[in-house]
Amino acid sequence: MLRNFLSIVAFIFITVATPADGRTLDEIIKDGAIRIGVNPNFPPMSYFGMTNQLEGFDIDIGNEIADALGVEAEFVITEGAQRVPFLLSNRADIALGAMTRTPERAKLIGFTVPLHTESMVAITTDKINVQNWRDLDREDITLVNIRGNFSVSVVKEKLPKPKVLLVDGNADTIRSIAQGRADALVENVDWFLGFIKKYKNVNWRILIDQDEPIFISYCGIGVGKGNENLRQYLNVLLYDLHSSGTVNEIWKKWFDGAPMAIPVIADPYF
Repeated sequence: MLRNFLSIVAFIFITVATPADGRTLDEIIKDGAIRIGVNPNFPPMSYFGMTNQLEGFDIDIGNEIADALGVEAEFVITEGAQRVPFLLSNRADIALGAMTRTPERAKLIGFTVPLHTESMVAITTDKINVQNWRDLDREDITLVNIRGNFSVSVVKEKLPKPKVLLVDGNADTIRSIAQGRADALVENVDWFLGFIKKYKNVNWRILIDQDEPIFISYCGIGVGKGNENLRQYLNVLLYDLHSSGTVNEIWKKWFDGAPMAIPVIADPYF
């Protein structure tokens, strides 16, 4: 009797604790829409434009995916820290928004082959006397970052001495530096150029070391863990989008004509 009871409890625990795999490819096609998690506070990846409609790199990529599937793109609003939970709770079928592929995240969700790359630099002002990103490793420096970002752990490893201020969105990071609450941000400069332009009275400095970059990472599309048919479909589609030059053309469209610093090379054997 006790053994049967424990078996029932174990079954309930496993059922509740195991994340949902997400809707299958067939279910998405049958429904006629794919739910795409995007961060609306992340220009030029995704944001609300002048007409209050979502636009940006992620939106164009999401529409490419939906068009290839023959379904509608249904964009689901998320913040950076919500991307993985939205996949786990099946509120989104896929997640965009610079989803860096990490071993920690891979324990919880699945990833496609890389969609794009990102390389970290230091964003600061002329108020701070530093010449390169390594000069920021001081106890009197406060680095700002976004809760849930992969870069938080990377920066802590590379620059262990500074204090850390965590905020909720991309705009908050630049605002905190402009207001003097933080000294610098170590991140991909492309994501923050739009916010920097809003503070014309601040003398911004971008610290780039071509010989020794802080970090280069690869960002894929997040899917529910175990949702292999959807993941494999996206891998095949991404090969076509990369090999045709579509991804890089969309990238240049949203990054003032600049190509991806380190482009993704299409590989049919990914």
